[in-house]
Amino acid sequence: MNRRWKLLLPILVLVGAVLGSATLLATAPTVEVTPVPETVRAVRVIDAVPDSLPLVVRSQGTVVPRTESELIPEVSGRVIWTSPSLVSGGFFGKGEPLLRIDRADVDTALARARASLARAEGEWEHAKATLDRRENLARQDIASSSQLDDARRSARVAEAVLEEAKAALRQAKRDVDRAELRAPFTGRVRQEHVDLGQFLSRGQSVATLYATDYVEIRLPIPDHELAYLSVPLFGGETGGEGPQVTLKARFAGGDHQWSGRVVRTEGEIDTASRMVHVVARVEDPYGGAGQVPLAVGLFVQAEIAGPVAQDVMEVPRSSLRNERELLVVDAEDRLLLHPVDLLRLDRDNALIRATLPEGTRICISPIDAFVPGMRVRPVPSDAPAPASAGGAEARS
Repeated sequence: MNRRWKLLLPILVLVGAVLGSATLLATAPTVEVTPVPETVRAVRVIDAVPDSLPLVVRSQGTVVPRTESELIPEVSGRVIWTSPSLVSGGFFGKGEPLLRIDRADVDTALARARASLARAEGEWEHAKATLDRRENLARQDIASSSQLDDARRSARVAEAVLEEAKAALRQAKRDVDRAELRAPFTGRVRQEHVDLGQFLSRGQSVATLYATDYVEIRLPIPDHELAYLSVPLFGGETGGEGPQVTLKARFAGGDHQWSGRVVRTEGEIDTASRMVHVVARVEDPYGGAGQVPLAVGLFVQAEIAGPVAQDVMEVPRSSLRNERELLVVDAEDRLLLHPVDLLRLDRDNALIRATLPEGTRICISPIDAFVPGMRVRPVPSDAPAPASAGGAEARS
């Protein structure tokens, strides 16, 4: 009996396990299979619309005066008067008196020159009269040839002394005029180093002046950017008809801008920067009521107007792939690559030839993992930031 149970027990356990498994499978819930929806990424798009766009070349530079010179006296003496304009930053007009030197010495020199001239005139008159007499006597064979030669020599010496006295008088008169220093042009004082009562020597600098009728800005341009400017390539004036220049700077707590023109191109390439410099000019930088002055020494950003490019499109630089292709969205909202003709890269934008059909949608959102033909959800670039189907916000 015990032996029979030993044989039947494993069989009974196996049958019970089979029946239990069958029962669990029969009563298990049904699993419903749901297809996973395709993830569609939202991307920003712009319409491809050909247009005519002006080309702009950007640069920067420092404002410098067109003329700068030292104010130097041509006579020596003590300073007896200075103009209120003769201070650092002072403005003055052309021909305006700026400084006067004591005229005592130059007046004395003028009086001596006049006395010397009077003496020389008397000597000349005497020598001329003597020569006339000797020539008259020589014609009558009364005076010898040696006497006539002496008279002629004395007359030539007296004439030379007279010319020298006249030159000395002219010099003395000029020195009297030079005792008053006048402005050579309309301008401004950069620096002055003279005080009332100071003794000045001839040739000593007393101030640095610069003209204010116009200022210039030297602008470095890369050689490949010269293709977008109508200027002489290596030296030469533009004749006042050069490209328009807009200068911008932050000054006195605000943003300001001024207009000028390119007037010339320098005749060499800078060996350090490998750039060509063009010179822009702004007329009357300190004039105009309420106008913020374009001060000398100000650092400015410049935008030089170039020619107008026809049938081009401006797209974000980030939308280019390998600088030769663009991502476009077709009529079925699929993302494709399209080759383009790149005209120019400018900061964050790219200028391309209008080889795309008008109305083509250009993807401007960065796509890290691109698969040709992948479906996207295009959103206009001026719409709020889109989100992809999975809830993650697309980068723009």
